[in-house]
Amino acid sequence: MVTGKRSNRIAVRDMTQGRPMRLILGFSMPMILGNLFQQFYTLIDTMIVGRFLGKLALAGVGSTGAVNFLIVGFCIGTSSGFAIPVAQRFGAGDHAGLRRFVANAVYLGAMISAAVTIVVTLLCGRILNAMNTPADVYPYAYSYILVIFLGLPVTLCYNLLAGIIRALGDSRHPLIFLVISALVNIALDLFFIRGLGLGVTGAALATVLSQVLASVCCLVFMRTSLEILRFKPGEMAPDRDHMRKLLAMGLPMGLQYSITAVGSVILQTAVNGLGSDAVAAVTAAARVSMFFCCPFDALGTAMSTWGGQHVGAKKLDRVGEGLKDSVLLGGVYSVLAFGILWFFGRDLAGLFVDAGESALLDAAHTFLIVNSAFYIPLALVNIVRFLIQGLGFPTFAILAGVCEMIARITVAAVLVPAAGFFGACFANPCAWIAADLFLIPAYFHEMKKLRRLFARPRA
Repeated sequence: MVTGKRSNRIAVRDMTQGRPMRLILGFSMPMILGNLFQQFYTLIDTMIVGRFLGKLALAGVGSTGAVNFLIVGFCIGTSSGFAIPVAQRFGAGDHAGLRRFVANAVYLGAMISAAVTIVVTLLCGRILNAMNTPADVYPYAYSYILVIFLGLPVTLCYNLLAGIIRALGDSRHPLIFLVISALVNIALDLFFIRGLGLGVTGAALATVLSQVLASVCCLVFMRTSLEILRFKPGEMAPDRDHMRKLLAMGLPMGLQYSITAVGSVILQTAVNGLGSDAVAAVTAAARVSMFFCCPFDALGTAMSTWGGQHVGAKKLDRVGEGLKDSVLLGGVYSVLAFGILWFFGRDLAGLFVDAGESALLDAAHTFLIVNSAFYIPLALVNIVRFLIQGLGFPTFAILAGVCEMIARITVAAVLVPAAGFFGACFANPCAWIAADLFLIPAYFHEMKKLRRLFARPRA
């Protein structure tokens, strides 16, 4: 591994030098572990809710998944987009420009999170009613999602800070902070739910407080250990040009998450109409599936940094090499994950509900088998979409999100009424394939555009 650039004792990774497979694996593995820990405490959170508070509480938390993705996903996507100009300036060796982007990203993040939090907390009840949330799970859903919405500034703060650290090629320290927050989250879950009897509100509060801790860890690390982020006079001043460029990257990525989630919200509404058992089955299966999808998320983030640093360094030939290696890694893992879920998916879903709920577990297992059979298309979605974003074309994220949204709406309107729960199982696979059909040609088109741009002689 070639680091090339150092900051005190902390090495930041220059990914434009060295073997792509080694660099991508070295960057992705800490992120995979971090995502696994993040999902781990989400799993523990769900297990505690399902085991200690019952099926209705589990369904209530699960029924908020789509709207949670809609709103929280916007914040996560926006903060991830803000990190792309940082990666590009790092690849170009422009450290002063890098710091200006970091400062302006913080200002924008604060404004966006405050505005979104105010709007969604005021509309929380109306959103759940519009989603046809079953009456018996509505109180649990409202109590849970309201606290999550109130914690949106913390969610955006952590993802922004961690994204900046990763943009510098360091994926190890965000892992460490996630592990710490995950352990604290589990302890707080047990304390708030079992000790204080706060129910699903306690589960949501534990999630928010653990993110506060992770944010503080990131901030302290950046201030004390990353010399590259030590600001000089004038570098922290608000700048319209930098804000405009950040918004051009961040908003399309945030909207991509939200547009994708619109389809999920409509699909969730259709599933809600099937009753609380169907909602609980999807909730349990989705929690297991999210755990197995962590490597795809890590590969996507790795390719965003890969694309950003390489376009900044104008090394386009290595972009394709990294893409090929990432697709190979994603394909091998997809086959392994399908085999595991085929044989053990039902047992894993049983972690969240009582063993006597046989029909519910069978439904959850079916959901897992159908979804994991299409993990290769999912790998391509994450790898190609984030690579395109890193190269500087975030608008395609929105268009890919539109493709996913249309696919999920079609399943909700056609397959769910015709085939019930089994039809709902095909919503995600259809969405992934639809996005791939758009993203793959888009990647080759934009690479040609970049080659022509970089080949032009300077005036």
